[in-house]
Amino acid sequence: MLDTILQIITVVSAILMVIVILLQQRGATLGAGFGSSGELYTTRRGIDKNLFEVTIVLAMIFVLSILASLLLPSII
Repeated sequence: MLDTILQIITVVSAILMVIVILLQQRGATLGAGFGSSGELYTTRRGIDKNLFEVTIVLAMIFVLSILASLLLPSII
């Protein structure tokens, strides 16, 4: 039962994380595709900041659910 819940949490957090990452804005230049956007420092504001924070939370949930599913059978 707990295994199924952890699998559902993992899949849902992975799907939501992909969606949130794709919603984030990125520079449209060729350099942005290779990792450098041409800007030295940018401040995240508004919805961009919220999407960034949601991405971090979803990534933590994803990693913790995977670790729990790996470690839980050895504890029980």
